[in-house]
Amino acid sequence: MIFKRMKKLPIIIAVSVVPFVVSCTAQHSGINPTVITETVVHDTDDPAIWINPENASKSIIIGTDKDTDGGLYAFGLSGKIINKVSGLKRPNNVDIEYSFMLNGKKTDIAAVTERETNTVKLYSLPDLKEVGEFTVFDGETERGPMGISMYKNPATGEIDVIVGRKSGPADGYLWQYKLSEKDGKITGEVIRKFGRYSGLKEIESIAVDDELGYIYYSDEQFGVHQYYADPAKGNEELLVFGKGDFKSDLEGISIYPTSAQTGYILVSNQQKDTFNVYLREDPAKGRIAEIPVSTSESDGSEVTSVNLGQQFPKGMLVAMSNGRVFHFYDWRIVEERIKAAQEAGK
Repeated sequence: MIFKRMKKLPIIIAVSVVPFVVSCTAQHSGINPTVITETVVHDTDDPAIWINPENASKSIIIGTDKDTDGGLYAFGLSGKIINKVSGLKRPNNVDIEYSFMLNGKKTDIAAVTERETNTVKLYSLPDLKEVGEFTVFDGETERGPMGISMYKNPATGEIDVIVGRKSGPADGYLWQYKLSEKDGKITGEVIRKFGRYSGLKEIESIAVDDELGYIYYSDEQFGVHQYYADPAKGNEELLVFGKGDFKSDLEGISIYPTSAQTGYILVSNQQKDTFNVYLREDPAKGRIAEIPVSTSESDGSEVTSVNLGQQFPKGMLVAMSNGRVFHFYDWRIVEERIKAAQEAGK
């Protein structure tokens, strides 16, 4: 993860987005997206951001289209669809990690949950070529994978996949899989079962902070749980934060670093069309800002601090929105709102 997700609707960039956003801001003071993507076929759900190592302005947003005949899409920073994988059986969430050693070559990969087949599928980047798959929650009555995030151990370089499901037990709701190569393909082996669950609704959004070594996940209508990402550090729950801060569902989690140790954790307040913001270095301090957005009922989100060029020099926030699209926000505008809220709270 980096802090490191057609003919029916033409590409819309900053200038042409204004008429749409004006109608939104009449209802609330949400910040405007710089870019709205072209539409997918069914239902956008979750984005991830792949940073092009040679030219960051040519980075790609990967996003799922959630349906029985769904897909995985690649968008340029202008919002135009540039590639897609079709025929997936209800793909829910997607995440990205870098430099998996496959067939002797460092390969960037995207991992996607395919809910109706109880499978995680893996694709190379940026070409979206399938490079492996494995089934998840084998032997369990409740499977239905939804949330997914990837963790690269800074010390060993090992890459793991953390997977959540539609429903599960009060403890051991998430399973962690170690990725390895077998016969030229990537597969996964379960190495850990962990994670408390309130039972109130479901757990979908999962995010990993590779640098600080934490896993966060949204227990909808309850709070955000924090665990160590490295299984060797144990399964003790470290923190639950955000309780009482959300209108209903808490969803997409995104982590924006401002240094190796500091930054922000953004969590979608889905039914209120806002993002709640917490300190990366101390989420227990509580919400430091609430940012209204023009995005409608955002289910999934991702963020990067990398300079992506003139439109996004301090990175971007990507959020799924109703209407079969993703919204790209200039981080500078988000940051202005966060800092204003912090000043007002002093």
